Amino acid sequence: MSIIQELKDRRAIRNYEEKEVEDEKIRQLLEAATYAPNDRLREPWGFYVIKGEAKQRYEQLAEKYLHERFPTKPKLIDSSLEVVKTTPLIIVVTSDILPDDPESTEDNVFASCCAVHSMWLAAKELGLGFVWRTRGVGLVRDERLHEFIGSPENKKVIGTIFIGYPKKDQPVPATKRTSYIEKTVWL
Repeated sequence: MSIIQELKDRRAIRNYEEKEVEDEKIRQLLEAATYAPNDRLREPWGFYVIKGEAKQRYEQLAEKYLHERFPTKPKLIDSSLEVVKTTPLIIVVTSDILPDDPESTEDNVFASCCAVHSMWLAAKELGLGFVWRTRGVGLVRDERLHEFIGSPENKKVIGTIFIGYPKKDQPVPATKRTSYIEKTVWL
């Protein structure tokens, strides 16, 4: 496996087979996350695995949120809820907040984002589809998500990960990327 090719081939997979993700694979994803780089080895991430009955409660929370947020867009609500209902596994990722140290708090967010990316690459190797949601049905900015996961104080939700086995009949096309040449200044 070429790491560079894996990075180029990585895609957000949003459509899944009706198949549960095995606990062993979930453990492998979580372990991969813990090898992410992090400042001073603070290991600032937290993971909240949502499946089974908890996922049904998440669906109810998402429905309530969507109706409040988009009251005049029933098609958007329906399509968003369909995505939640057909996703077998959800993992909420948090990052530690250090109230007296905003710089370290920011470093923690960076490290937690690296942990998510490590999970993303591991998911591909495990044959899983993966999308990192930071808006909409990810509920990242909704305080009720903190309550739902029982997140302790001083945690910031940085993403809600939707994971499942990709639908075989729905290939995900490559996306056009701006060349690094246009984004780089050599000094």
